[in-house]
Amino acid sequence: MNTSVVNVKVNPQVKKEAQAVAEDLGLTLSTLINGYLKQLIRNKTVVFSSLEEAPTDYLLESLRESREDIKANRVSPTFSNADDAVDWLNNSKKKYESQV
Repeated sequence: MNTSVVNVKVNPQVKKEAQAVAEDLGLTLSTLINGYLKQLIRNKTVVFSSLEEAPTDYLLESLRESREDIKANRVSPTFSNADDAVDWLNNSKKKYESQV
């Protein structure tokens, strides 16, 4: 595999802590950085995440609507196999067609 070296200046403590996190995840720091670079190329965006992120108004409204749908029984059930899901869809279609 062809590789290239990238030299990056970082605070020694940041490097040490990042290596510890990578190790806890079962990865090397090099593997993590390669993954971040591939994500940058793929998404063409830079995202700095924080555990202190707050949900957007859109997300909060979507969650509220979801709760209302669940209370009003407007959600599909869960299925243990594909046949049950197909049967439910077919029955739902028949109910819908009889209402139209």
